[in-house]
Amino acid sequence: MGAAAGGEGEAVRVLVVDDSPVDRRVVELLLRNHAAAFHVTTVDSGKKAMELLGLNNAGKQRSIDMVLTDYCMPEMTGYDLLQAIKALGSANPIPVVVMSSENEPQRISRCLTAGAEDYIVKPLRKKDVQRLRNCSAARSATKDAVAADDRRWSSVKKNDAPAPPPRPDTAAKKATSEQRPRRLAGAGLAMASTVDLSHYLQFLFKFILLAYAVLCLTELLHRWSSGCFLSQLP
Repeated sequence: MGAAAGGEGEAVRVLVVDDSPVDRRVVELLLRNHAAAFHVTTVDSGKKAMELLGLNNAGKQRSIDMVLTDYCMPEMTGYDLLQAIKALGSANPIPVVVMSSENEPQRISRCLTAGAEDYIVKPLRKKDVQRLRNCSAARSATKDAVAADDRRWSSVKKNDAPAPPPRPDTAAKKATSEQRPRRLAGAGLAMASTVDLSHYLQFLFKFILLAYAVLCLTELLHRWSSGCFLSQLP
């Protein structure tokens, strides 16, 4: 893991997640050399990204403004990392931008549906940096709106005004938070079933090949013992 300052002032703190050291270096150099200010931290796996973000309670959480993750990675894919970040249900979640060398419409739709702010085809170019800035600016605007709303409600309470009505999205957020564990559990069971079925099919295929090889060997031994090969010689 490495870090590099991208500038002073309101630097965008970007966490780059990619198992390829070459791709990580390319992204880091591109962001550092851009006119916009970026502070880049790189890790080589989704698990290390979760540790840095404090999602697995294994380490101290680091302040990150955006996560830029590769889609295809061993053990934990970029899509899995995206789901883990969005499952937190924060009012102002960390923007996640997925990058991949494959421009597949189904993959793009899958990531955007799961909550990704953008999907960028590798290799990253200078024009893609502005897309990252736009995602960060959108989050900053949302953060400011939430802070202003909280200050407004605090002012109302301080002046002993009548209690404000519940926010419309409170019930929806509560229902979502109650349903999320069930959805994640269902997804885990489905994934486990798929893995078990895949292992079973692989075992069955290997068993059939082994049985076929044994039959062929038995037939060859039978012919040899009966002199069929010798009778065919000139």
